[in-house]
Amino acid sequence: MNDHKKNIKEQKLIVAAETIFSRVGFSNAKMEDISAEAGITKVTLYTYFQSKENLQLAVTHKALQLLNDTYYATIDQHKHESGLKATLALFRNFVKFNEDNFLYSEALLSYFQLIRSSAHGKLEQRLSDAINQSIYFRKLQDIQNLPFKLTAAEIQRGIEDKSIRADVDPMLITLAAWTASIGYIKLLSVTGKGIKPLFNVDLEKLKKVHLQSAYALLKNPAV
Repeated sequence: MNDHKKNIKEQKLIVAAETIFSRVGFSNAKMEDISAEAGITKVTLYTYFQSKENLQLAVTHKALQLLNDTYYATIDQHKHESGLKATLALFRNFVKFNEDNFLYSEALLSYFQLIRSSAHGKLEQRLSDAINQSIYFRKLQDIQNLPFKLTAAEIQRGIEDKSIRADVDPMLITLAAWTASIGYIKLLSVTGKGIKPLFNVDLEKLKKVHLQSAYALLKNPAV
């Protein structure tokens, strides 16, 4: 089978895995369920993906590629506006991406937890053989920092065009926004959109507070 046909087949299997992962979760999914969803034998599935971990990493790689594409599209859409407006748009679209793709959100969170626990993959003894042998794990490492770098670059652009205050650290603000968004997303994922889980607080209003806080923190008061 040539590379093009193999890639098409792999993408179909990844979609089947997404269906099962969405239905029962990563930990409860079984390879036989994924192969049945894809309409192939388990033996055939193993010729493409040697483990469930490899399939999970393939789904995660797809998620991160889509997130990066979202960032590029956002930056291009706001390239003629201020760095502040572009940065806030990135914050909004990161949250929206996760709201619209809970499976991808869960996969990305799991991956970054794995990266932290293994010192960015350098402590191989903390990784399973399946992960160490996965080409998707290597692919993820190649692009894992791109969302942070793109955001920091837009913040820096805002500093230069004076829409963002000059005394902020672009990467520090990027990480602060990321962690605040993750907290909101995790709260949303365990309660359901539109539900008021804590102290009768509407989660949509909570999201607006996050964005308003980011605006107040970043905006250059002299402009």
